[in-house]
Amino acid sequence: MSSAHPFGNDPAKIAGYRAFWSRSPVKRPLVGFSIKSWFPLQEFAASAAWQDLDVLTPDMIAPEAFLDDQERLLAEGEVMGDDILRGASPSQAVPWLDGMLGAMLRILPGTILGVERTLPWAELADLRLDPINPWYRKYIEFIQVLVRRAAGRYPVSHGTLIGPSDIAVLLRGHTQSVMDLVEAPEQAARLLARCGEIFCEITAAAWREIPLYHGGYFDAQYQLWAPGPIVRLQEDASGVLSPRLYKKYVQPVDRAVASRFPNAFIHLHTNSMFLYDLFLEVEEIRCFQVNYELHSGGPDIAGMIPAFRKIQAAQRPLLVRGAFTPDELRQLVDALDPAGLYLYIMVESLAEAERLKPVVGM
Repeated sequence: MSSAHPFGNDPAKIAGYRAFWSRSPVKRPLVGFSIKSWFPLQEFAASAAWQDLDVLTPDMIAPEAFLDDQERLLAEGEVMGDDILRGASPSQAVPWLDGMLGAMLRILPGTILGVERTLPWAELADLRLDPINPWYRKYIEFIQVLVRRAAGRYPVSHGTLIGPSDIAVLLRGHTQSVMDLVEAPEQAARLLARCGEIFCEITAAAWREIPLYHGGYFDAQYQLWAPGPIVRLQEDASGVLSPRLYKKYVQPVDRAVASRFPNAFIHLHTNSMFLYDLFLEVEEIRCFQVNYELHSGGPDIAGMIPAFRKIQAAQRPLLVRGAFTPDELRQLVDALDPAGLYLYIMVESLAEAERLKPVVGM
């Protein structure tokens, strides 16, 4: 099946996203398929070339060098015949915010990680984003290059950024950032609040450069269109916090961030399932995105369904991303309400997508 619209971006698909956000009654979920891998570093020749080096620096990144590969990947939309729009963001392999906050970016096999620091409180007293920082400037440049190249043919979005608790971990270290909540709670709370502000600032800075796409906003990691301002929250570091510590110190920050973006959504992993009830208490988080992570040790579909049902029972749109066997996908579809459900399915080939389509009612 081929599309008459570049990259398969038929504006008629927006109605499906609107139904998703409003949880309107539908006959089947919103469904997207992608042949993209889980490792964006290798998908682009420009970033794959870094693999033999130790450290990434801003001057190594030429945004123009990513464009042809980016559009090659987006072209899957012209043959996939699914429900979703496809767009682009600054390289999802680069931990942009880590670099902006002074971390060394270490190149590892298949990924790039910001090296956590152990900064003293005195150095964190005036923590801020610096628009002159080379990483900040390169991030904005990348967005501007994408906007020019897209020329309205596909949406452009903010990049993939670490969330407030992750920023605190980056600056204070994994172990110390947890100990801070016990040993220096007032300073830790102030730091988390500032991290939330920084997260909002960089998101807003990106959207000052990005035109709306058919009147809406977009997140390119999940190909998610939204009718209002969008932010992709994540709190990966919260997976080591007790429910009490999350509720007291991180939940207020999540509430403050989400309250500034009407279509805020949160990216979650299975290691924080014990906190889902507390995330759901934050009514300002409009949508929940959960990865199905059987390949990395997470629960199987049967183990995930209670959490998915809990999210749906709270009247929140649910976006599930993962690779599924036909049986796993059938379990998911049978167990969940299609209203407000978006399945972003990772496949290895167009043929695999065609085999899975009947399972989801396509």
